[in-house]
Amino acid sequence: MNNNFLFYLGKISIQVLLDIVYFPLWWYSVGLFRLAKRLGIFLKERWMFIGAGVWLKNLFVPMYGQTDIGSRVISFFMRFVQIIFRFATFLIFIALSIMALILWVGLPILLLILIFQKEF
Repeated sequence: MNNNFLFYLGKISIQVLLDIVYFPLWWYSVGLFRLAKRLGIFLKERWMFIGAGVWLKNLFVPMYGQTDIGSRVISFFMRFVQIIFRFATFLIFIALSIMALILWVGLPILLLILIFQKEF
């Protein structure tokens, strides 16, 4: 029983050391790729949720089928304002995604700086 304990302790210790060495490689390769892919999916879903493309496509279509000039002008400006706010909202989602990407890249470096900092 003592023999098995030492054998598995050695195997587990080697695996832990290999994981510690492999972690930065994974973080900046596979992990970064997965994060970028998920952020792309997130932005695609937000674009569909906001629906700015539909508003942009129908910018010159009169609302409620009203074809007189006044209704066309009102419809254009209402949709134009909606498009501006929806694009601004999407830009906020893009900014959040970029901040998440920067945080992913910078967090391990920041943690190492804080760990090895001499002054507390």
